Amino acid sequence: MVSSSQKPSLCNNMAAPGRHVGHYIQRNTQFLRNNFEQLWSRRSFGWSPALRQQAAEANKESTDAFVIPRKKTWSKEAVLEALASTVGRDPTAHPYYFQDDPYLAPRTSSEFRLYSLSQESGRSAAKYFVDSNPKFFTKDFAEPHIPCLMPETVSLLLEEMSEEALKERISLRKVTAAVDMYDQLLQAGTAVSVETTHELLDLICLYCDRDPVQEGGAQAEDTEESAEEVRRRKGRFRRPSDLLRFTWRENSNAERIFNLLPERDTRCYSALIRGMVKHGAYAKAFSMYTDMLNNRVTADVHVFNALMLAAPDVRDKYNERWDLIAVRAFSLSHSTHHQELLNQMSQQKVQPNLLTFNSVLKALRRCGFLGKTQALHTLNEMKAMGIAPSLASFDHVLAVFSKSASSGQGNTDILQEVMSELAGSSFTCQDPDDVLFFSSAMRICLDNKDVELGYKVQSLVEQGENWRLLGDSYQQSIYYGRFFNLLCMMEHIDVVLKWYRRLIPSLYYPNPQGLRDLLQALDTDGRLDLLPTIWKDIRSLGHDNKSDLVEELLTLMARDRHSPEVQEAFAVCALDVKTAFSGDRGRLSLEWSNASLSHITSLLLRANKTQQAWEMLQLFKSKNRVPEEGLLEDFLSACRSDGSPDRAVELVQLSAAFCLSATPRLANQTLAQFDVTEEQRAVLSELEATGEPSVNSG
Repeated sequence: MVSSSQKPSLCNNMAAPGRHVGHYIQRNTQFLRNNFEQLWSRRSFGWSPALRQQAAEANKESTDAFVIPRKKTWSKEAVLEALASTVGRDPTAHPYYFQDDPYLAPRTSSEFRLYSLSQESGRSAAKYFVDSNPKFFTKDFAEPHIPCLMPETVSLLLEEMSEEALKERISLRKVTAAVDMYDQLLQAGTAVSVETTHELLDLICLYCDRDPVQEGGAQAEDTEESAEEVRRRKGRFRRPSDLLRFTWRENSNAERIFNLLPERDTRCYSALIRGMVKHGAYAKAFSMYTDMLNNRVTADVHVFNALMLAAPDVRDKYNERWDLIAVRAFSLSHSTHHQELLNQMSQQKVQPNLLTFNSVLKALRRCGFLGKTQALHTLNEMKAMGIAPSLASFDHVLAVFSKSASSGQGNTDILQEVMSELAGSSFTCQDPDDVLFFSSAMRICLDNKDVELGYKVQSLVEQGENWRLLGDSYQQSIYYGRFFNLLCMMEHIDVVLKWYRRLIPSLYYPNPQGLRDLLQALDTDGRLDLLPTIWKDIRSLGHDNKSDLVEELLTLMARDRHSPEVQEAFAVCALDVKTAFSGDRGRLSLEWSNASLSHITSLLLRANKTQQAWEMLQLFKSKNRVPEEGLLEDFLSACRSDGSPDRAVELVQLSAAFCLSATPRLANQTLAQFDVTEEQRAVLSELEATGEPSVNSG
């Protein structure tokens, strides 16, 4: 009987031969590998000694350079990113955020705006409900974690009077509650830290001493909005935050708290000056800056950026505006050389950033003839300091040259230089005005009818993720509308249709003007046979209630005669157009005009659809419209081809009912060309004899 203490030794003895065999195999395998490598290296195959030595060195280097790679750590989104990279944009599909509900897929730019805002409104309502009731939403099922789907703290948790409670109110952007808590702390003799005071001033100045709207979302930025943006926004859809812009109030809480401070540093002055500029108190901002200099407080770069934006609003003349930027914002003499300005900033240890130069360029847009020269100096100084211009920088330069150039050629030249510099580059948003560059550049291409330059702009949009800098849906619609208009004017119809299928509806919802441009392009290149297809798109895009667009479509189809196949397609299309006038889709119907009635009737006659054409003639009478004489003659010819004397007689009687001067001639032709009964002959003879007097009497 073997004891338990002997079992391990027995197992080890049994495993020993296995270990020897394994060691023997490993040793012989290594021996064979080394001999094989030596044998292979000695086989010259005609190699020279030099080549053999190089091969040996390379083999040695490859052996020595072999390093086991470290373990790769992948992000949680790596799989999703890899899958997303394999899927391209579907040009036939609507934008991604509408695909969950195909019924609400937009057809027009107005529907796109309505549906997207409705969706955002629902998302905001859901977010408000989640944040207001966090106890019902405690489980996190998302992997990886998505913070925006979880409740956020929106209610106050600290009620006692303390600096922590003040910080909580500041973080939750409760302006009124934060000011009240600050006053209570001061009355109680509790000191508030400088950092907390800075944050409170930033909050009050950002929201103009008012509680923000429920949805919030506003953020402090270095480039404040001026009156130019307000004028630019006219005519476009406004967000609720755009409608709730406030002006700076005299003796606001920000000024009161600022005056209570025992020591006022750069951060305090910066908060007030930027807030005053943001909310329209431009003169007061410069007065505050003067007080800052008198107290020997050095300004920071954010103060300079704000003051340069405000300079055009406190001076009327162009040279005074530029002098104010040069003298007041940088504390210099009346020198307009930009290199001296930047040197002075360096002496004050205030380093300009990208937004500084963009603020100068933006102000130069309102400096008239000075802008062109100073804009080039500004760009040169940016590059000299190693600051790369953003898209907003070039947008300001284009605007300066477009205002100072007497013709569009100067704009094209400067845009050519800009595109040469930007070709193949990918951008990220560094300035809020970056999103205005592409639409401005495409406007210059359209004004100068430079399609090659337009292609360069579009190629830059397609580079990387530059398309994200096209702006909101309104800016995107402007950009693609200008690009498509340029193509319709300058390109062959096949190229136009290629871009048409590529852009619509995934990127662009054409407006009626864009579709009219397409119709003109079809007419120019003689491809009117595609009009029925375009009409289907017009209906699907919801523009079948635009009378000018429908009239132009009918005019192009009825203007010339085509092959029987094309005429048949036109007739089917005309019948479909007719339904747009009846309002059978729950929408307001179009109003019949002489032209629309005549065009549809002519198209039906050319396709030998006499019965439908006769029904159209009856609409003339019911809609109090008078048909043209040429249309009645065409209809009489169709009756002759069909051998319908009864319809011909009714046509003459209809002409007499309209008191047309062509009635006697139509009656004469009917008597000569048709086999009519005695009764019909008597009627026609009477109309032939009395038609012209009846017109005179009428």
